Amino acid sequence: MQPTPLRTTVIGSHPIPAWLEFASEHLDRFGSDDLAEMIDDAVVGAIHDQLSAGLDVITDGEQTRLDFNLSFYGYLDGIEPEPASPRLWGPPAHDQRGKHSIVGELCAPNGLGAVEEFRRLRRLAPCGQDAPALKASVPGPYTLSGRLLPSAAYPDRYAVTEALLPIVRAELEALVAAGCHEITVDEPSMSCYAYREDPLRFVDIFNRTVESVVGRCRLSTHLCFGNYKGHPVGFRRYAPMFPAFLEMNVDEIHVEMANREYAELEIIGSIAERRDVAVGIIDVKSYFIESPEHVAETVRRCLDFAPADRLAFAPDCGLSQTARWAARLKLHNMVAGVHAVRNEL
Repeated sequence: MQPTPLRTTVIGSHPIPAWLEFASEHLDRFGSDDLAEMIDDAVVGAIHDQLSAGLDVITDGEQTRLDFNLSFYGYLDGIEPEPASPRLWGPPAHDQRGKHSIVGELCAPNGLGAVEEFRRLRRLAPCGQDAPALKASVPGPYTLSGRLLPSAAYPDRYAVTEALLPIVRAELEALVAAGCHEITVDEPSMSCYAYREDPLRFVDIFNRTVESVVGRCRLSTHLCFGNYKGHPVGFRRYAPMFPAFLEMNVDEIHVEMANREYAELEIIGSIAERRDVAVGIIDVKSYFIESPEHVAETVRRCLDFAPADRLAFAPDCGLSQTARWAARLKLHNMVAGVHAVRNEL
């Protein structure tokens, strides 16, 4: 059951401030103390936006991750980053992110950086009885494998995934040891490719990844269809994933709904029979600003399928590729709309 009926939460990322994007292109002009101050300031800004919206759960906004996968690749030994994306011009698409060679044994001797991020969040966020819950998000091994080219040692994507699995599992264990009580394991690649792969194989990979932290934190997974500069990448149907994905050993399953005009909304009823469900109720790929009334109407629709104590509401995906002004409005209206219905219960 949800800690709070109709809980409000986020996936992980928040818009990167313009000044931080600029600074990241000129890091040689800053000292180490300057950089540490810069990161703190960016996280403080992300916390402020989330607190102002009134969320029940907040993150650090992933302000040190300028790319969902590539930021983690910086912690991996055994890979050789591609010097430049293969296609620099034309309409944005996932191929512009490039792929990277595996040149040795895949390992992360210093972890994936999520523990340091969580400790910074805990240091900077408010604490106390009325403070929001603090959440960390980590990509699962199948998603993390997506930009790595198979090699002789790792001949296909599943082999790469198996090599990354203990690395991700160790990061989850370290987060729990650091006092993190809420973790999302993001596996959008599983939801993008479930229509053509064996979903039960995905479930097995996921459950082996999280097995050592199950019951030690509130664990969720995020299933969406990709977002690169406002563009999805996967076959956008949940039907191929279920009922198999109900066997994922998590407390909560998050599903992208708003960008898909709430197609397959009835699936949340099936999820709620076994797990809590977080509904993506804010479209991060659109600059239509959902009003509180629009949100409240959609929450009431969700209550036709699932009880309030099983439901949470969030943006469809992380907000890193949404302009900050829009993200602020969307979060504020999301919380206002959810609270309006919560007050009716």
